[in-house]
Amino acid sequence: MADGAGNWCLIESDPGVFTELIQKFGVDGVQVEEIYSLDEDQFKELKPVYGLIFLFKWVHDENPQGNLVKDSRVQDMFFAKQVITNACATQAILSLLMNVDCPDVNLGKTLTDFKEFSADFDPTMKGLAMSNSEELRTTHNSFARQSVFEFDAKFAKEDDDVFHFVAYVPINGRLYELDGLRDGPLDHGAIPENTDWIATVRPIIEARISKYQAGEIHFNLMAVIQDKMDNYRKQMQNCLDSSNENGASEFRMKIMEEEELRKKWHRENVRRRHNYLPFIVELLKHLASNEQLIPVYEKAKQKSIELDKKAKAKKAAAGK
Repeated sequence: MADGAGNWCLIESDPGVFTELIQKFGVDGVQVEEIYSLDEDQFKELKPVYGLIFLFKWVHDENPQGNLVKDSRVQDMFFAKQVITNACATQAILSLLMNVDCPDVNLGKTLTDFKEFSADFDPTMKGLAMSNSEELRTTHNSFARQSVFEFDAKFAKEDDDVFHFVAYVPINGRLYELDGLRDGPLDHGAIPENTDWIATVRPIIEARISKYQAGEIHFNLMAVIQDKMDNYRKQMQNCLDSSNENGASEFRMKIMEEEELRKKWHRENVRRRHNYLPFIVELLKHLASNEQLIPVYEKAKQKSIELDKKAKAKKAAAGK
């Protein structure tokens, strides 16, 4: 996973972060929803689902699922090689969005211009163009989580866990996996007619998860879906047009709940970006002046020791 030009920071894998990030790129009509199960019921209220983003612990796999696409289809879709270490989630989401063909999804000026600019590039050049885009990088980095203290850079060792994002997206009736570490998209075959494409991707993701040891839980699945607010407003209007006041009231409630969720996401994102260091320094000074700093420290130290003992005991019990 090579580094692209400029510094791309790590951002948190969170639906609230990604939804606001997409909006800051200028995209309208979509949001990101975390998926906790591949059961059909999980997707019923989320349709339409434009694509899935899958996070997993990366391991070298010489025999991936699907067939590597090497023909002209590569130029007919947006596929970029990954040259940005810390931005694989953003690259996966942007690559997915730039392959969505739906009138309800508006990419906005930034992504539309980039897509047109890089249309004739090969996958490596697309990846380099993305890594060198100051506009994309600045928007991505605006979601950096503030570090209270700066430490020396930590370099990944051979036995460190490395996590990676790939996208699954339906394009022209076929299911593709967009993995920037591959030489091209992976074709998972045709999606049967009159069938929800989620039914095609479900066994593929399940098979991928099954390759890991039992108990491995470091997976994250997010769906890029139609903006719920747009969806609820359309359905509410349909109810009003058909004089279904009860149905309209139900969608009004859903709109209010979604508005509250968006406010919560925004508050969390502001907190992620806020620098709390000045506040912490003043708090420590205040505690020290009132001779409370050492007692607070000793109490925290004792609690840390107890938590460490519990964690070791739990680990020992699991190993039996």
